[in-house]
Formats: sequence, structure tokens, C-alpha cells
Amino acid sequence: MPDVVVVDAVRTPLGRRGRALADIRPDELMALTLRQLVARTGLDPALVGDVQVGCVNAVGEQGRNIGRLAALAAGFPPSVPGMTVNRMCGSSQQAVHSAAHAIMAGQHDLAIAAGVESMSRVPLGADAAGTEPSAALADRYDLVGQGESAELITDRWQLTRDELDAVAVESHRRAAAAWDAGRFAAETYAVPADVTAALTGADGVEGTALAVDEGIRRDTSVERLAELKPAFRPDGRLHAGNSSQLTDGAAAVLLASADRAAALGLPALARIVATDVVGVDPVMMLHGVIPVTARILARAGLRVDDIDLFEVNEAFASVVLAWLRETKADPGRVNVNGGAIALGHPTGCSGARLLTTLTHELVRRQGRYGLQVMCIGYGMATATLVERVA
Repeated sequence: MPDVVVVDAVRTPLGRRGRALADIRPDELMALTLRQLVARTGLDPALVGDVQVGCVNAVGEQGRNIGRLAALAAGFPPSVPGMTVNRMCGSSQQAVHSAAHAIMAGQHDLAIAAGVESMSRVPLGADAAGTEPSAALADRYDLVGQGESAELITDRWQLTRDELDAVAVESHRRAAAAWDAGRFAAETYAVPADVTAALTGADGVEGTALAVDEGIRRDTSVERLAELKPAFRPDGRLHAGNSSQLTDGAAAVLLASADRAAALGLPALARIVATDVVGVDPVMMLHGVIPVTARILARAGLRVDDIDLFEVNEAFASVVLAWLRETKADPGRVNVNGGAIALGHPTGCSGARLLTTLTHELVRRQGRYGLQVMCIGYGMATATLVERVA
């Protein structure tokens, strides 16, 4: 079975809902990010075996198989297929896994895994608008919204609002520090003001829509967050400030067999060591990051202390805090450049975004192992374990 390596990974800066990226079609934002990825590596896109794009709300401008259409809009030849993957918040992480598995199986030797979500143009929940879960499902489970499930986690792990708010403040502090130190420069590109013109090769494309993650609040504090009202329960501990932001963005990862990358002279950032996915109680739903961490480490024969960097998606501060309580991981190795509370959580994009950030930071720090885990609606979680090779 061939080793699979991450050749390169790139993302847009993330834009707040209704702000800098709101006028850009998500299919074109994805297309431009795909083009950026192959341009950075000098790769002939005709060599790509498949383009797999995670997208949660695959309707409207994100419908019609955005994976295929974005690849065509990017100028990839028609011979390169594309598909759309939906595992809810873990969609583009699943795209990474599926593309890696295809390379391991010998179906491809090069593939792109990517993700996109415009929460400005295709609202959260648009794929199920006006519908309810089936009666058969509702009879089995007393399903709740993700906000309530995050509150259930605060109950079970007895998390205080001050603790949750401290996680949020630290996320913003770390994200701001990362930009100030130039740590995001290697993984991002400035999105032009006119993406359509950039894709069609129009002359004189000027201006930038977004060059820096837009959701970072440099002036936030525990005291300021204490003024916010609970979002999900009248007496709850979670609110807009310690939950992930609704955001727009795209990210793309180039995967290859180690032999193919070497033959093409492509340096790699990391290799995929293991992937995993678990299912848990669909009511509490967001605590799957705990068992998936234990399982993937056991499969790899590693301990928590062996991991140099963790990316634990900050869907809600309670998810990260509960995970820390159970794993006993060093908080100084977790979301070191901030997380979704500061940067945002464009759902279909986030899995590829997290891997992009993880692999670039692992290389920068010259660490060995990195682990990415994400909670997923209705009780699932995904995990990706990588080892630096660059």
C-alpha cells in the first residue's frame, strides 16, 4: 500500500458572514482556490486523478456537484472528474480521507481534496429548509440542535462560563498573534475583488476582497464576553462569543502517493499516517472527538504525549474543553494559531482548512506528528493523523 503525502495545501482567508466574501460565488471561490493550489506546485492539472470537494449545504450555488463544476471553472481539463462529499462539518476532512484511500488503493496517484462553504450566500440549513427528520428517527431519538448539544456537554463535564469564555479569548489572541508573526502567510492567498474576472483571464484585475481572516477580535476579553446573552438556553453558558463564527471560505489539499510525488519532484509537507471516523450518541452528538482521538492513537501505537500539534475544531468552546479534560493533552499544543471561534467555521471548508493549518505549522515548528479531530452533527467525529516529512 503506497504512502500518501500532503504535497501542499492552501486556503482563502475566512470572511465573516455578509462581509468581505459575501459577493463571491462559492463555486468560483472554490475554483480559484483549486487554481491557486496547482499554481503553487507547478502541477499540470491534467495529472489529477480526482477532485473531491466537501460542502455541507450543496444547494443553489453550491449545488449541481460543486466539486465537478469548480474544477471545470478552474480550467482543469474535462478528463479530471470531480465529486461533492457531505459528512456535515467533517465534509472536507472526509474528502481528504476518501481521496487518500483512493491513492492507497491504487486508483489514483494524485488527487485533490478540498472544501467550500459560503454561509452568506447559502445559509446554514439550506439543504433541509422546510423539512423535519422522519417520524421513525424522531421516535428513536429526542434530537436537539447543536447549540443545545453543546450545552449538554457543559452539563456533563461541569464547565463554567468563565472557562468557556477564556477558551474564546485565547483563540482570538492566538489567531491575531499568528497573523502578526506571519505564520498564516504560507497557507493563505489574497482573494481578488473580482474572482470571475480572475478565473476568465480578464486583463487588469485589480483590488483585493480579503487578505486576512476577518473574524478575529483583537479587543475581546472575558469581561466583554460576560456581557453577551446566552444563545441556546436562558440560563446557558454558551453564546455567540464562545461559539464558532458563521463564515465564508475555501481550502484545497493536494495529495499524492509518495513515489509519484518524488517522480514529479514535488516536495511534501506530511504523510497521512491514519484516518478514522466514529459514531456516538446523536443527541449529545459533539463529544465524538474524545473516542475518535483514543481510537486513532491506539491504531497508530501512539500516545497523546507523542503528538506535537492538535487541531480540535472549535465548533463550541465546550467541545474543546471536554476533549482537553478527557485526553489530558497539553493545551499549549492545541489550536496554537487559534480556532474556529476566532477564524470562523465555514462548515464544508473547515476540514481542509484545519489540515492546511496543521501541516504548515507542523513544518514550521519541525514537529513530527499532528492530529486533527472534528465533531459532527448527529453524533459523529473524524480524525486525521499526519507525520511531517518536509
